[in-house]
Amino acid sequence: MKVCIFGAGAVGGHAAARLIAAGRAEVSVVARGAHLDAIRDTGLTLHADGETLGGKPHAATDDPASLPPQDLVVVTLKAHSLPTVASQLKALLKPGAAVLFFTNGVPWWWNHGLSEDGSLALLDPEGRLWRDLGPDCVLGGVVYSANAVTEPGVITHTAGNRWIIGEPTGDISPRADAAAEVFREAGLVGEVSPDIRRAMWQKLVLNIAANPLCALSRLPLGRWHEVPGIGELGVTLIREMLDVARALGWDLTEEVDPVAAVPARPGRPGGKPSMLQDAEAGRPMEVEAIVGQLQAFGRENEIPTPAIDGVLPLLRALDAAVSRPPVKV
Repeated sequence: MKVCIFGAGAVGGHAAARLIAAGRAEVSVVARGAHLDAIRDTGLTLHADGETLGGKPHAATDDPASLPPQDLVVVTLKAHSLPTVASQLKALLKPGAAVLFFTNGVPWWWNHGLSEDGSLALLDPEGRLWRDLGPDCVLGGVVYSANAVTEPGVITHTAGNRWIIGEPTGDISPRADAAAEVFREAGLVGEVSPDIRRAMWQKLVLNIAANPLCALSRLPLGRWHEVPGIGELGVTLIREMLDVARALGWDLTEEVDPVAAVPARPGRPGGKPSMLQDAEAGRPMEVEAIVGQLQAFGRENEIPTPAIDGVLPLLRALDAAVSRPPVKV
């Protein structure tokens, strides 16, 4: 099987390193900058669970057009980056091949299999993904895996190794099974879900409070107990998310305790979620996928979301400030 990891950063690099080490697939990676240079020179190195593994991929490039057609393309880019690569992804696919998206929050392809409404406007503003790639080739993905690029070409894995894969239509398909199997052969705990949207909601419970509030406060999760009220605000955000999910047909209220999900107590572990990492690095944040689309769903279904309504404009302002600084005249 020819597998391309499109965006071999922290999460994608973890997957790529294990796939390369397993030797069951012909692995190509799309990366950039010093990270790409290091992969070309010495390969990808993964430090995980006390072992070191990885190796050189079949090809490493910043030009996807230089790669042959692939059986599976695994995309680990942030949600806001996806529209610009829609046509590149399409060109990489063999007939019948799939693009497996591991993204946080609500995915751009949400309506596929549910309605004829096309892309979500906040996540695919010009409809490029729906038009130039098309939802029929999509596999949805949810990943639980904490990783960091600790130096160019080197990934350090700290927690989690669960990779959930599913068809947006709810089918159990040969291509989803094949993707999960190649992951499992590489030591990645791949599983196929008949309801990938439910898996998305379950992970969003972890993200809807932690990501925006850590980014806005610049506090890692492990320091929330120092600030009275931030934990309560996190609980409210989770409750509003659960209200929106229930209105759309996914009721998680029996399985989720919003208070227990918020780490605002001494001794609770907690590092820096991706939004805080992005804010500190001056990178765009996944504001719309994690928060903005929830507000949009709430308004479409007449579900009040006052906490989300208050946090979202501040988050959008922070995103503009850190990733689009004013031009000096």
